[in-house]
Formats: sequence, C-alpha cells, structure tokens
Amino acid sequence: MEDLVIRDADVVDGSGADAYRADVVIDAGRIVSIVKEAAAAGCQRPRATREIDAEGLVLSPGFIDMHAHSDLALLRDPDHSAKAAQGVTLEVLGQDGLSYAPVDDRTLEEVRRAITGWNGYGDDIDFDWRSVGGYLDRLDRGIAVNAAYLIPQGTVRALVVGWEDRAATPDELDRMRRLVAEGLEQGAVGLSSGLTYTPGMYARDAELTELCRVVGSYGGYYCPHHRSYGAGALEAYAEMVALAREADCPLHLAHATMNFGVNRGRAPELLALLDRALDAGADITLDTYPYTPGCTTLAALLPSWASEGGPEEVLARLTDPTTAARIRHDLEITGSDGCHGVPVEWETIEISGVGDPALGEFVGRTVRESADLRGEAPWDTARRLLVRDRLGTTILQHVGHEENVRAIMRHRAHTGGSDGILRGSKPHPRAYGTFPRYLGHYVRELGVLTLEECVARLTSRPAARLRLPDRGLVREGYRADLVLFDPRTVAAGATFAEPRRLPTGIPYVLVDGRFVIEDGRRTDALPGRSVRRTPL
Repeated sequence: MEDLVIRDADVVDGSGADAYRADVVIDAGRIVSIVKEAAAAGCQRPRATREIDAEGLVLSPGFIDMHAHSDLALLRDPDHSAKAAQGVTLEVLGQDGLSYAPVDDRTLEEVRRAITGWNGYGDDIDFDWRSVGGYLDRLDRGIAVNAAYLIPQGTVRALVVGWEDRAATPDELDRMRRLVAEGLEQGAVGLSSGLTYTPGMYARDAELTELCRVVGSYGGYYCPHHRSYGAGALEAYAEMVALAREADCPLHLAHATMNFGVNRGRAPELLALLDRALDAGADITLDTYPYTPGCTTLAALLPSWASEGGPEEVLARLTDPTTAARIRHDLEITGSDGCHGVPVEWETIEISGVGDPALGEFVGRTVRESADLRGEAPWDTARRLLVRDRLGTTILQHVGHEENVRAIMRHRAHTGGSDGILRGSKPHPRAYGTFPRYLGHYVRELGVLTLEECVARLTSRPAARLRLPDRGLVREGYRADLVLFDPRTVAAGATFAEPRRLPTGIPYVLVDGRFVIEDGRRTDALPGRSVRRTPL
C-alpha cells in the first residue's frame, strides 16, 4: 500500500494544459501513479495508508520562488510559514549579488553588516561555513522548504577586490573566475549581481562577461539586478541582454519591473526588446512580484561613491557635514545611481523596518511624514536613521505602475518571484502573499492570466530555468512537491497594514511527499534540502 492518495483533485499539472480530474498516488516522496477519472471508470481505485478527499481543490506542483531573500531565515526560523503557507516548495537564494558564501572571516563580517536590512545581522546564526558547498550542506541539516543558491557576484568581488571602485586586475579576475567555478561545482545554479549595490556595481561589463562565460560553461544562468530600474532602465536591460549573449550564458532578469514616473506605461518597450532577443535565439526568462511598491534598504539609495570602502566608510561620510551635503545633493538634485538615476521623492519612501527598536516610531511612515512631524528636512530624518540604525533600515519604495505589472506578467518569459524581505516590523506583503495573490487577484478576480497559465509560470517554467529534471510538473516519477488550493477562495492575507497575515485557501502543501501545511496549519516537518545544479 502506498503512503498517500489524493482523490478527485482537479489537476493543473504545470504544463499549461487544461485541468483534469484524477487520483494522484504518492510513495517515498515521489508521485508513483496518476489515475485519471476516465481511466478509473470500472477499475478499483488506488488505495493508500492515508487518503485526502480533494473534491473542489486544485492540485498543482509546488511553487518555485525565483527571487527569495530567506538566506538566514531558513536557518533561523524552522517554521518558515511565510513561504510554506503560500505553497512555495523551493526558493532561490543568493540574490542581488550579496549573500554569505563564498567568504572569508573579513568578508563575512562586511556582508553581514551590508545586508542587515535584508536578513538581520545574524546574531542568532552559527556561521560555520565559508564556501558555497558549506552553506548548502548547512541547509541539508533540515529546512522547511527546498532551496537553490546563486553565487553572489558582489560577495565574490568583496572577497577578491574589496569594496573599492576600480577595475579588477588580471590576477583578481582569474581568482574570481575560479571562485565562481568552484561554487558551481559545489552545487550553485548560477550567478547573481546587484548592479545598484556596492561592491557589485563597481564591476565593468568586461568583468561580468568573463564571469558569465564560466557560468554558461557549467550550464548555470546569470541573474542580474541590473544597473537601473528608473532612468535608463531600457538601456540597462539591453546591456544585460547583450552581455549574456556575448558570454553565451542564459539570462534571468530579476524583479523585471519598470518603475518611477519616467517609466509609466513603458512596459511594452521592454517586452519588445526582449521579444527581439528571444526571436533571435537568446535564452531569457524573468521574474516579477504582483505588487507596485519595491523594497530595499535606505542605504541602498546612496550614490555609489558614498558607499565605496564598505559600511564603516559609509557611516563616516554620513557623519561628516561636508560629505553629507554632497550626498544630499546627489540624492535630491542629481539622482543617485543607488536610486536608479532618479531624484529621490521622500514621500514615496516608507520605513518598513529598523534594526534598533528605539527607532520604531519611524516604521510605517514615509520619510517626509516623519520629517514633517519633527519640523525638519526629509534628508535630516533620513541621515539620522542611517547613522543611528547603522545602515540597517528597510524601506518600501512606492514607485511602481499597475499597468506595467500586468503587462510584464503576461509575457512568455515570465516567472514568479517574491523578492520577499522577511525582516522588519512592517515588511512588504509580497514576502507573505505573492503566490496566492497571483492566483486570487490576478487569475480569479482580474482574469489577467488563466489558472493554467499562471500555475505554469510558478512551477514548470522556473523548474526549466533551474534545469530540474523531476520538479515543476505533476508527473509520474516526479518529486511530490505539491500544493492543494481552493481556486474559489485562495487569496493573500497579507496587506500593507498587516503584512504578516497568512494566506487563505491553501489547506495542504507537501515537500518531498511530507506535509508542511496540513489542514491549513504548519506541521513540524523539515523535509527541505538544498537543490544543487544538475551537471551538464
């Protein structure tokens, strides 16, 4: 007798094909048989030690979050309901060019400080790894959902070159190539960049191209947060397309948005650029989250010259009045490269989290609102926060456009990614709501996508990008990473006012055939493991 049979499910198998009614049988973590309703007529139905009546529920592959920031959360929080309750069974970590491997002792401390706003400093984590393989081994001790890893180019550059704005020497470039190759050999699925974040943004295209040649030769992919999502966004996208084609490396565009006032209604221009490249033979995918605001750290808005040298140098510049005045001019007048070349609009910058609890009064207000309450200029408020919170402040940036969001999610290269930052007392609701929001709001309520189309974008298409031979579809022999949801009620519970509310309409989630969500509640199972690159 098998482990489990899911009876009378409406199977949306991830391929984009029409749904069908079936019994799905699971044993030893895999789908062992699928008995369609027509085939079952007049036959004895499969039996198992446990049966679930799935009448009225959709059974789909588990959702793959192509852009996650759970690098420490998976280690810190075994529950991880933020993602498990959404039906996410695999996350891709190491995003935006900054994460925790490969490192040495110096670089680890620098990176922990630099991305405190994303993941916290990690006082509660035993950083007992330094290599990519060591981090993946740490995940293999047991986590809530599966995880894949991208080698962070900014971390690699910090390890070899440091945080200086200069070209790498030939010897440094050779060492970076070796580190990328080693990370891929140890199981990473590709390379990420954060080209509006230091120190990754200091890399010239020639340097990035050489690293991408290594990635392509191993069958990985390049995932850049490119140089601008605001002024010059189309040029920045075109730069990445050309670079990846020159390197013969597949390209996956991270959180592929068109933001700020300069890009209102311009998504069709981006999609035309991508279509021309795809029709010419380029290998391109992208991910988006189904919301208009973005989320990052307050320090990320600073100009790159002010961030050179690492976190301590940034703080020193902010406390020097003359240098701080120059930073303010770049932010408010010129438009800093950290703010995508657009002069900052303080009324769009909402504080979502602080590292120092004493600064909690700022959370939930825009910088301008807090400044008005204090009777001071917004820059003075922002500067105070940056210094007192030691660059650990997280923000929402209300600069997106709904028409762009909808147009991009319809594109043939689209996949789903939450870009979910879990830290802060008022995080972006995308961390808790991305996948049910796709299914509830954009499928059921708005009809932007059909259910079958949407599920394919959240399952088989990302699995294909990750080159996973046995995930992303409901197929016999595939791993039993599965979701049962009610298409009539599935919805994101998370809102901007209550961003940590869990979704509704997702009663069951299985990872490797084990329930992580059962009857709508989190179990204590930790069946997740690292998912490593499939060798060519």
